[in-house]
Amino acid sequence: MQNILLSGITYKIIRIMLGIVFVYSGWLKLIDLASFSEVIHAFGLVTGQIRGIAALFISSAELIAGMGLILDIKGSLTAIFSMLILFMVVLIYGIKMGFDIDCGCFGTDDPVGAAFHGLRSALFRDLLLILSAIYIYIWRKINLFQPASFFFYCKHIVLKKITKNS
Repeated sequence: MQNILLSGITYKIIRIMLGIVFVYSGWLKLIDLASFSEVIHAFGLVTGQIRGIAALFISSAELIAGMGLILDIKGSLTAIFSMLILFMVVLIYGIKMGFDIDCGCFGTDDPVGAAFHGLRSALFRDLLLILSAIYIYIWRKINLFQPASFFFYCKHIVLKKITKNS
């Protein structure tokens, strides 16, 4: 069992799956920003014009960080971990306030959200996602692995294009 957990394949699968969850979530929110803005408004934490900006920022951040994690770009996991903490704090707030609303995690047409309506199930799901992020942190620490920077990828793409055209 220890070999499976320390395996590079397990690391890649968990990293890519977590990245896909965030890309999918961010994309669904981006294609219906007005509805996601209403979900944000339902929590009562952000009002007026700010909720539209918050909807755009959150969904874009999820999409970008998810893509970054899939590519294993430095900083992406920290962004995802931070968002998960923020989401969990908001969910706990909603539970404490007694809200019976959709979390908005996967947009408004989320069949899973409809089936498991409630903030507690979303909190449990976020807890599983944060455990995945913690596994990735631990794997990197044990294996002394540092993800590549965004600029490394950019430089690599430019160099590849230059050598291809030469």
